[in-house]
Amino acid sequence: MDPQPVSKRELFSRLPPPWPEDLFLSILRRIREGRRKVIVLDDDPTGCQTVHDVAVLTEWSPEALREELERLGDVFFILTNSRSLPEAEAVELNRTIARNLAEASRRTERPFVVVSRSDSTLRGHFPAEPDALFEALGGGFDGFLLVPFFLEGGRYTANDIHYVAEGDRLIPAGLTEFARDSAFGYMRSNLREWVEEKTGGRIRAGEVSSISLDDIRRGGPARVVELLGRVEAGGVCIVNAVEYRDLEVFVLGVLEAESAGKRFLYRTAASLVRVRGGIGERGLLSGEELDLPAEPGGLVVVGSHVPRTTRQLKRLCDLSGVRTIEVDVEALIDESRAARETDRAAKEADRTLARGEEAVVYTARKVLAVGDGTESLMAGKLISRGLVEIVKKLERRPRFFVAKGGITSSDIATGALGVKRVRVLGQILPGVPVWRLGRESRRPGLLYVVFPGNVGDDDALLDAVSRLRGR
Repeated sequence: MDPQPVSKRELFSRLPPPWPEDLFLSILRRIREGRRKVIVLDDDPTGCQTVHDVAVLTEWSPEALREELERLGDVFFILTNSRSLPEAEAVELNRTIARNLAEASRRTERPFVVVSRSDSTLRGHFPAEPDALFEALGGGFDGFLLVPFFLEGGRYTANDIHYVAEGDRLIPAGLTEFARDSAFGYMRSNLREWVEEKTGGRIRAGEVSSISLDDIRRGGPARVVELLGRVEAGGVCIVNAVEYRDLEVFVLGVLEAESAGKRFLYRTAASLVRVRGGIGERGLLSGEELDLPAEPGGLVVVGSHVPRTTRQLKRLCDLSGVRTIEVDVEALIDESRAARETDRAAKEADRTLARGEEAVVYTARKVLAVGDGTESLMAGKLISRGLVEIVKKLERRPRFFVAKGGITSSDIATGALGVKRVRVLGQILPGVPVWRLGRESRRPGLLYVVFPGNVGDDDALLDAVSRLRGR
């Protein structure tokens, strides 16, 4: 029987106190000693939502990877957008990138560790992607480390149960809207049972190991090293965490285990990346750091269809100076009607930007009956392609650009804006990263906000646009 919702305050009050020592400098020292570059394969572009001043690549040729390995810095992202692909294509993509990484590493003699970054609410191609990486990188890994904790989005793991916060309530992930995803749905909130469910019983719940909060908070890094020493033969190990100090303890332990010869593949949410990469905490971006042009008229494109996004969209549409442009999704998936619909939306958006207003282009909120998970992914690709066409047809340059939804923001970045390498400036809201587009893009220097579909309260999209307006 799956666990029930609990009070966050009550659950946290029963936990041991956090580890008392700040471990960040010790982590940095271990990272420098190991020289392993952290390469994050991001299955949509929202994985950089906890970091700043790092690069995101949208290409993965051996030459591009070699150049990035030789640059300064300990972390970079590769945007695969594989969550939008059918499983077979996602697997082949991960294999290709892994082989190219291995070749680039041999040419630079720079060792690396791979993080397969995916959704903090457990959606994505698991275990297919980690299995593909394991195989393409030549095996030899002791196991997979599963770390879905994501503080900025209110995702916590305690007693091996993964929770999604709603106010002070912690909802077991298997009871949330995310578990009903048509392509990546699941039933179990206990991560041991979730692994058994997602592997079709190949890995039994009793075979999954765990690093508990008691281990982390009472035993510290030494206890983590001890437990990781028992992970072998491709086993899966769950990591519990409810705050960043828990991750610091775990990361220092795993760095020490790796220095002693252990090898792991990581399947994580975004918070682990910041700590494993030795990236310090920083505040939200200020208006001066955003450095926006003076002329008005920003663009918001909303493709995400989760209920949270719909609520956020409704609040944004109530803002004065906003012009809403609804896109007919049935037209986008109909080849005979798609071009006419994208032309109409692009022209309306251009007229809105010319008036100095914010143009909000969004897909109609109706749910299409499209069959199974594969058909749902394909319909999503057609809809996303339509949004890409709308942006490509725009004649005016917006003051800023907010793309709402992981797949939406990825497809627009690569398909409409021609992004190949960007720098993550930081976050405009917790968990909402901001990119500055590079010179090779179609809109050099444009401020591009990658807004995940499942992040923020009902006012979050409204708050982001208000901040971009300078209010």
